[in-house]
Amino acid sequence: MKVTQERLPASQISLEIEIPPEMSKNAYEQVIQKYTRSTNIPGFRKGKVPRNILLQRLGKNHIKAMALDDLINDCLKKAREQEQIKAIGQFELKIEFEELVKTFEPGKEMVFSAKVDVEPDAKVDNYKGLVVKAEEAKYTPVQVDEFLEKRRSLMGTLIPVEGRAAESGDVAIVDFVGVIPPETEGEEAKEVPGGNAQDFQIDLKEGEFIPGFIEGIVGMKVEETKEISAQFPSEYSEANLAGKSAIFTVTLKELKKKELPELDDDLAQEISEFQTIAELREFLEKKFTKEKEEETKQNKEKAIVDELVTNLEVEIPESLIKNEVKQILAQSAMELKQYGIDVKDVKELFSGDGLTKMQERSRPEAIERLKRDLAIATVAKKESIIVDQEEIVSESAKLMKQLKGKDFDPDRVMEVVTERLLKEKTIKWLEENSTVELVPEGTLNIDSETPKTKENLETEVEAAIPQASETILEVEAEQITTAENSQEQE
Repeated sequence: MKVTQERLPASQISLEIEIPPEMSKNAYEQVIQKYTRSTNIPGFRKGKVPRNILLQRLGKNHIKAMALDDLINDCLKKAREQEQIKAIGQFELKIEFEELVKTFEPGKEMVFSAKVDVEPDAKVDNYKGLVVKAEEAKYTPVQVDEFLEKRRSLMGTLIPVEGRAAESGDVAIVDFVGVIPPETEGEEAKEVPGGNAQDFQIDLKEGEFIPGFIEGIVGMKVEETKEISAQFPSEYSEANLAGKSAIFTVTLKELKKKELPELDDDLAQEISEFQTIAELREFLEKKFTKEKEEETKQNKEKAIVDELVTNLEVEIPESLIKNEVKQILAQSAMELKQYGIDVKDVKELFSGDGLTKMQERSRPEAIERLKRDLAIATVAKKESIIVDQEEIVSESAKLMKQLKGKDFDPDRVMEVVTERLLKEKTIKWLEENSTVELVPEGTLNIDSETPKTKENLETEVEAAIPQASETILEVEAEQITTAENSQEQE
């Protein structure tokens, strides 16, 4: 069997395989013998069916197709081993299988071609001495004040308002219906999808709704109905509404103001396990400081790896991209599940056109993730960076302990841990061999994969505060953060 390789773009290789006459004949004869032993034909004992009857009953083309299928699979397997091809995914025939069946003649030489994705040959030059800028995230006491004020607001009591118009800071109960005005004469107004509600409670604070809506309610009196003009942002999540004007018919049904509790020890005990507001503040200060330090660390690492990727030369095979997209979508499904949303409830997103759109949207992220991983792996290989086996075993044991009771593959756990530790060690090496200039937050236009906004940072901190309603144990702040670290690793 003769094999000829040809390198193709996008990390693919093409194989031209010449099958000698004896191989094609043997494959055909083996299929006939197999069917002779297994086929039941009335009037003949099993295994004693004459060859011509068998061919007549099953059809020569069917037997040829079975023989050719076995032959091609066997040849590709042997070629992969013979040529030491690091294939990714499955081989793809260059000519339709049905066409090959037509030209296949047992006992005669045959040539076919197939292509397959292979591990990409990544190159990274100038990876030493990188010079980058990264934003330094710093804790400020205002963060604690804002967070406590938010929790205080959530614990507020609503008191009915009488005898005056709505003011900023009030809580309004409204009915509303929204329409998109016609763009040309003769068209009818279109109702805003999901743009109507009854007994809808809304805080009259800037940013709680689309621009213009809150401002229009301020000044209204109870039982008053009013048309309010509002504007959907240009980057609104619903593309068909982005940047469009809308008119909402709003009826103010009730008006309330929020009476806030005192920011004292009683509030601290109500919203956490801490006995005093001072203890709660201390916990929050440590938590926010740690979060900001971790954010700065992530900013530095991202800046270094982003700069590293600019020096990367690689052609990523399509199979790797598709696999990475699958992982991203699987991760999205897991996140939905963590929020209590069953994927079945949003099945239109994960099937048909919805799935196709999600795959297309995830493709750029998949490519970027692959580039980052390939660049880091290439540096690790060039610098002979390795991870100590004892550390791999230790970290794997911790992870498997956390996964106890769940179905998992221990070998896959070891593989994942090894990849993570090697990645961390390589990034640390890059940081030690680079120059990182820290600049104030907001200085750089950062497009982070997982940006830490003030809102989601506060959500994480809020979730970390030990709640009085959940446990009666007194937990020190340091113990809590240690436990959270183990949960994050899980």
